[in-house]
Amino acid sequence: MGFSLQVSLPPPPPSPPPTATNTATFTLIRPVTNLRFKPPLCASTQQQLVVSEENELKSINGAPEENVPLPLGLRRESIPRHVAVIMDGNRRWARLRGLPVDSGYEAGVKSLRTIVELCCKWGIPVLTVFAFSSDNWFRPKVSYFFPLKTSFKLILTDDRDNIRISVIGDLSKLPKSLVELIRNVEETTKNNTRFQLIVAVSYSGKYDLVQACQRIAMKVKDGVIEPSDINESLIEQQLETNCTEFPYPDLLIRTSGELRISNFLLWQLVYTELFFAQSLWPDFGEAEFIEALRSFQRRRRSYGG
Repeated sequence: MGFSLQVSLPPPPPSPPPTATNTATFTLIRPVTNLRFKPPLCASTQQQLVVSEENELKSINGAPEENVPLPLGLRRESIPRHVAVIMDGNRRWARLRGLPVDSGYEAGVKSLRTIVELCCKWGIPVLTVFAFSSDNWFRPKVSYFFPLKTSFKLILTDDRDNIRISVIGDLSKLPKSLVELIRNVEETTKNNTRFQLIVAVSYSGKYDLVQACQRIAMKVKDGVIEPSDINESLIEQQLETNCTEFPYPDLLIRTSGELRISNFLLWQLVYTELFFAQSLWPDFGEAEFIEALRSFQRRRRSYGG
């Protein structure tokens, strides 16, 4: 990486003492990572370069942008830790424009990428999106392989994003090639720490509760636990959202004007604030996301109290 330095020499004093020397003042114009210059630097300038280089490396590696100002009306101390989204309206968006259904999913993936970038920028650590419901298997004709594959290919860029991707749902119904893609994405990103994207695929809230009960029943059968040991904490540990530090969403957003949660995260949404947007998902962008966050921050959360 290149760099430039401005050098200004102050005029010599009228009567310099014998021990005085002229000093050069260096002003760093942009941070550098490769220091290729011959003139020696004073200690303070060298320290400035080291700090600048460290800051640039943090930026490249995807460190939280804590100094990025939030949009007007948002308070940093009230930013949700976990946002969940039901991405509804892709097919309608395409039909209204006379486009193939796949075009709606492509546009929806672009909206998802935008929201992921905003979450990283504003310090929202977890985003869960409802990509494909297990209830959709009962539709007579479903187009899902294209949007799912496209989603993973577009969202997973490189390690500099420092984004962890987790997938929840009944993957046994998916084709082997898609399961391999999902497992590869999860393995590749498992150590990333900046932000976590949870993608619900072939998922339903009922399925999640049933599989949790089945796991607990097996523990009882094997003598690992007693029936009296079963409590809310144990059930939570067996839910598929145990993949994140923050399993309970603070805010749920559903697009397209529909006013229901459609079998999504039934246990986890117990105290979640709900926001229903009129926009179809491909039209949901920064302005709409800000509106949802402002609505969330205006509410007084009581948690049943």
